Amino acid sequence: MPTRKSAPDAGRLDRVIAEDRRARAAREKGYREQALKLYPWVCGRCAREFTHANLQLLEVHHRDGNHDNNPPDGSNWELLCTYCHEAEHRRYLDSAGRDGEAAGSSKESQATHRPFENLGALLKRKHERD
Repeated sequence: MPTRKSAPDAGRLDRVIAEDRRARAAREKGYREQALKLYPWVCGRCAREFTHANLQLLEVHHRDGNHDNNPPDGSNWELLCTYCHEAEHRRYLDSAGRDGEAAGSSKESQATHRPFENLGALLKRKHERD
């Protein structure tokens, strides 16, 4: 007679997920509060300044990508605004798999289009026409 698999305990799964979320939130709150005490409330990319009124838009970015690496001196953290933090992670994801390189590799892509390369000559011609 074939054995029958029992259905997974949905309540247990919900409890495990809820506990994981609580632990993650507590961990994030801990290092976020530490980072806010260590660093000025300024985005490390765009230099936007923050106050208590908009502090929720300032996030902690882990330089090595490991959210469990939280040294008390803050050496793995930088404060980024929500927009720059998203852009940093997008840049990392976009570079994944490019040219067989791993995401976050030290090889930087070079821009090939230089829109302002001949700006001086263009402005000079425009000025001569006017």
